[in-house]
Amino acid sequence: MVTCYLRYVIDPYKLVEFENYGKMWIPLVNKFGGTHHGYFLPHEGANNIAIALFSFPSLGEYEEYRVKMAQNPECQEAFKYAEETRCIVSYERSFMKPILE
Repeated sequence: MVTCYLRYVIDPYKLVEFENYGKMWIPLVNKFGGTHHGYFLPHEGANNIAIALFSFPSLGEYEEYRVKMAQNPECQEAFKYAEETRCIVSYERSFMKPILE
């Protein structure tokens, strides 16, 4: 299993828009074979950092998801929403594997 860790720098004045963006992606990741663990919004501390976590059985399956996602109209709509609302300033993506035992 591989877990994608996304760290977002967001516009703190557009928290509602970013939350809407996250709610768009959760079912899409699940639809394409991943398991979304949720978006985590600022609560205490920095007001402009948000995180998303989702897993795929392998890096290869994640890469297949990326191909399918690029061709899917719902995914393109989510990207367009983020671009139009400008709720995301930047993001970084890392991949991690869990230690379960």
